[in-house]
Amino acid sequence: MADTIADTRRLFSKPQNLNDAYGPPSNFLEIDVSNPETIGVGRTRYTTYEVRLKTNLPIFKLKESSVRRRYSDFEWLRAELERESKVVVPPLPGKALFRQLPFRGDDGIFDDSFVEERRQSLEHFLNKVAGHPLAQNERCLHMFLQDESLDKTYTPSKIRQA
Repeated sequence: MADTIADTRRLFSKPQNLNDAYGPPSNFLEIDVSNPETIGVGRTRYTTYEVRLKTNLPIFKLKESSVRRRYSDFEWLRAELERESKVVVPPLPGKALFRQLPFRGDDGIFDDSFVEERRQSLEHFLNKVAGHPLAQNERCLHMFLQDESLDKTYTPSKIRQA
């Protein structure tokens, strides 16, 4: 009986100081999708989003980066992750085909409320994907987050930690 009581005692932990409580977290990964910009006119019109990354994870070569991506780039990333990784990739927000019909009373897919809704959904998608430890090893994710232009003819591979 005495052995049972001894085994259920609390573990002694180190007291937390102010630096531990309010200092920078040991590992962090922040991704923001912001500043949507609509470019072009007519049928060549599209929206780009700024994708900003801040991290201290050693797997990423840059600790801060900012790139512009359009919806089709997010589709490319999702397809590459599905094809190359063992990660269950969440869905992207839909293509909004109804909003692309002519003779609508609004701007369709370029309407401010739609662009904002899509921005939030893309940010949620990206944070979910990039937060997965297996996805963090995929070269396509690193290219998407940190390379100014996407090389869609790249050779898929894993990133090795330095």
